[in-house]
Amino acid sequence: MATKVQCIVCEGDVPLPAEVMEGELLICPDCGTELEVVSLNPVVVAEAPEVQEDWGE
Repeated sequence: MATKVQCIVCEGDVPLPAEVMEGELLICPDCGTELEVVSLNPVVVAEAPEVQEDWGE
């Protein structure tokens, strides 16, 4: 398995934890963007969704 993935915002290298899981959140050490692991084979990340206010809907 890959040991790092490329940040989709700044194209910097983001190290992957040894036992990374789908849905895990990673922080890019270069730009600070929060990334979500959306796939493991191959490892694909997307910009993590921001937490939104729940208005009881």
